[in-house]
Amino acid sequence: MAKKNQPHTLVVGGTRGIGRAVMEALVEAGHKVSVIGRRPVATGWPKSVRVWQADLAQAGSLPPLLSEILKVNGPLQSLVFLQRFRGEGDSWQGEMEVSLNATRVLIELAQDKFSPRQSNAIVILGSIAAQLVAEEQPLGYHVVKGALRQLGRYYACTLGPKGIRVNCVSPGVILKPEAENFYRVNKDVATLYERIAPLRRFGTAAEVAGVVRFLCGPDSAFITGQDIVVDGGVSLVWQASLARQLVPIKENQAVVPPRSGTRLRRR
Repeated sequence: MAKKNQPHTLVVGGTRGIGRAVMEALVEAGHKVSVIGRRPVATGWPKSVRVWQADLAQAGSLPPLLSEILKVNGPLQSLVFLQRFRGEGDSWQGEMEVSLNATRVLIELAQDKFSPRQSNAIVILGSIAAQLVAEEQPLGYHVVKGALRQLGRYYACTLGPKGIRVNCVSPGVILKPEAENFYRVNKDVATLYERIAPLRRFGTAAEVAGVVRFLCGPDSAFITGQDIVVDGGVSLVWQASLARQLVPIKENQAVVPPRSGTRLRRR
């Protein structure tokens, strides 16, 4: 049974990985959580969490879906977007519809459906692929993640007068349960990543979820329009410095490495 004045958070794309960790973190923080997911949920979910299955690419289905969620669980305090395209077909079009357009549509529909509290929040999961190129991800993923960051900044300005804060959280490489087997098989890749990351380890889904929970709570009541990078500092490291770390330097030659931007003369 819901507690009086219990905050209601809608998590979009919250059935696996970081999404599930966000759901668990918010339940632990006392939130009433609604989830929109593409697939049925796995076992072991809290009975208090209601899940609605939906295809986010079908924008016309979103107004009645949101109305039903609000009718069942009441006005929102927080809205969290974690979805991405994982279907078949054109990944460009899929990312545009599922990740970008569905976010825009749901924000427009929900902007007047928040509870009259001081700390209402929208959190959008981005990626460091908004700034850097991750060759294992398609073009559409990169473009959409960059667009979502600017979308968050836009709504932070336009929804601020309504008392709604909008922020992004951009993870780097996160060791999610479904990726553990890959790194177990490819131990050299895991070891190399841990070597180049300033914190010398992978991040976890729970650590990303902790940042999302913070942004959905009253302790972040004066934070809006920000993109918080959660990558253990790896995006701070200059590529040339990484090269010198990973390749042995011959002491009898260039004792002092050239400065950044130095042009090497060809002989």
